[in-house]
Amino acid sequence: MSTSYSYNQTYLWLISLTAALGGFLFGYDWVVIGGAKPFYEPYFGITSAADQGWGTSSALVGCMIGAGLCIFLSDALGRKRLLIAAGFLFSVSAIGTALAESFWSFNFYRILGGIAMGVALNLSPLYISEMSPAEKRGRMVTINQLLIMFGVLLAQLANWQISLLDTEIGDEATFAQIAQSWNGQVGWRWMFGAELLPAALFFVLMFFVPESTRWLIKNGQLEKARMVLTKIGGESYATFSLKETQSTLKKGDESQVNLKALFHPKILKLLALGIFLAFLQQWSGINVVIYYAADIFQAAGYNLKQMMLNIVVIGGVMVASVFVTLATVDKYGRKTILMICLAAMTLLYAGIGYSFYADLGGGIVVVLVLANVMFYSISLAPLLWVLLSEIFPTRVRGAAISIGALAHWVGNFTLTYFFPVIKENLGWANNFWLYGLICGFGFFVLWKLLPETKGKSLEELDRELG
Repeated sequence: MSTSYSYNQTYLWLISLTAALGGFLFGYDWVVIGGAKPFYEPYFGITSAADQGWGTSSALVGCMIGAGLCIFLSDALGRKRLLIAAGFLFSVSAIGTALAESFWSFNFYRILGGIAMGVALNLSPLYISEMSPAEKRGRMVTINQLLIMFGVLLAQLANWQISLLDTEIGDEATFAQIAQSWNGQVGWRWMFGAELLPAALFFVLMFFVPESTRWLIKNGQLEKARMVLTKIGGESYATFSLKETQSTLKKGDESQVNLKALFHPKILKLLALGIFLAFLQQWSGINVVIYYAADIFQAAGYNLKQMMLNIVVIGGVMVASVFVTLATVDKYGRKTILMICLAAMTLLYAGIGYSFYADLGGGIVVVLVLANVMFYSISLAPLLWVLLSEIFPTRVRGAAISIGALAHWVGNFTLTYFFPVIKENLGWANNFWLYGLICGFGFFVLWKLLPETKGKSLEELDRELG
């Protein structure tokens, strides 16, 4: 077993952290919109529910495009080239969104950033998974989620601190007053533009990491793969990994994107499970908490400055929670963690809904929301990408994960775009009760169908599942 090998921990961490910068940028781009929302909407004069939904969710259209491109390009071009392209698009989006003078151009650059988000969220965990030894894979892939949460926290801190620079705007400022304030004219631009520095760093550093070893082996570049594997774990580890990976590849599969294999009955079942996981992660409702945190806390009775601080606290909880996942994912397994946390989220959503129904006050809402964010950040947030990187066979892994990622973004877009309309029709209480029902349904489906994958090499899982 590969557990007997001595690994170059420094090298493994360096390449994993570099790839995980894509996750960091995703996290920043993912939530920066929530803190900027109270300021760019007055600037562009956005008042309708449809325009509010479009401004918040336009990047998700780009995410779907990015995930769709990966279906056809991740196996053809490799993981590294596409991640370099993502770094470039993140940089362009940061500049363009910050300088936007019209709602159209704002959304155009948000969509460009969304394409980068779709690629990064798809390929960063895949790259790390394919470079990691079996017994370290859960923890190493979770590093990507940790950097996503650091990106979330940094975006929320940046939004909060930038908003505080405007000392003239009061807690009870009107829509028109916000539009004419420093935050309404300039502050929100800095919230988006601050992403440029990490985006440019990611773009440059990705040139210095190797291509995924499993992609190299699949495409017949065995010597390059051997060199990288030797650097990770030595000669014997390289020989073992080469032999094991090659044994899972059918003759003729190595140099082509085998989309036909996706229609094999066993792989279709795995795809269905992956798509269900992706939709569950989104329709569990957490992105409503992220994107519309300001609206939730306003409905709970908080003013503008209090809302911005509460949003930062959410980011802190998300970061701290991932450390729990890092400590437990390879010890207790993916399925056990998901079952515990989905059960907790079901109960918490029931409590949040009741808090709005009975008008129990903002303090209770904040506590329940933070607890819900914690359980989500321990489970669905990181483990979706761990599982998607594990359950698919090598010869279709890139395309299959891309389909799962596309489903993730379709779920994200539908949830985010339609939330303002759904909330207007259902009200806050019924909206959160609906998410509780979804989490409860997800608990029973995964309890019945989800296999445990901890401690097994990708090749072992390939033979067992695919």
